[in-house]
Amino acid sequence: MLKHLYPCILLLSVSSHSLAQPTQTVTDSEAKPLLDPINLSSPDTLVTPFKATYSVLHKSKQVGTAIRELEKLSDNTYRYNYSTDIEWLIFDDKRAEESIVTIKNNHVIPQHYKYTREGTGRDKFYEWSYDIANNSGTNIKEKKTLPIEFPENVQDSLSYHLQHRLNLLKNPEQKTFVYPVIRTSGDIREYAYEYDGTEDLMLPYGLVKTIKLKREVTEKERVTYAWFAPELNYLLVRLYQAKGGTEQFEAQLTAVETYSAPDKQKETHKVLAPVAELNK
Repeated sequence: MLKHLYPCILLLSVSSHSLAQPTQTVTDSEAKPLLDPINLSSPDTLVTPFKATYSVLHKSKQVGTAIRELEKLSDNTYRYNYSTDIEWLIFDDKRAEESIVTIKNNHVIPQHYKYTREGTGRDKFYEWSYDIANNSGTNIKEKKTLPIEFPENVQDSLSYHLQHRLNLLKNPEQKTFVYPVIRTSGDIREYAYEYDGTEDLMLPYGLVKTIKLKREVTEKERVTYAWFAPELNYLLVRLYQAKGGTEQFEAQLTAVETYSAPDKQKETHKVLAPVAELNK
């Protein structure tokens, strides 16, 4: 049974016929404070550093937490992190991903990727560096440099999430998104998402209006839904996966902190209600 849960947690770490909770309408009195609006004329403001915290749920019960964070390292270089910490019955799983990227003209270029997993089952570790301009990648764990024909706009298993958000900010009307993603094996696979409507969601963070995108992997009978909030500059606020029509795991936004360059002044949007109350 536990082995069937690994793929969905991997999805939460990197990234469903809608089985969403009942939607509610946002009123002016209930709406959360918005993040500072993004100035699309300035490329740098499209990737304002932030830290978002999520509750990880299984069948409406909280089983862990997830954190997504973007940190600015230099003028065009960023560290993008995503981690999960999950405990369910005898199942214990901790995962962390890190992607170092450069951003030019709102185009994310992956430079270095690292992934670790520990807990129930076999521990895993992968680390790659990429030289996109010269079509080569180095498997640091195995100390091997390989020739790789990188397609245009290639992403790693985490950086495509950041590119996806930039694409939504630049073109909110776009309906189809396709990303060539380089995997830890060195092969490249296309990830495709389709627009699937809008929803008003009640989350631990609060009530938010969202757009919903869908990714379906037919051969694995797996469907994933991702919700992004325009009022939060298209931050990912919910992620849900089902396989073979059965719910697996989901992540729901609980809080987000944003940092305004250059002084990194922090603004925190806190949890409105505990998950337990929202699921009554």
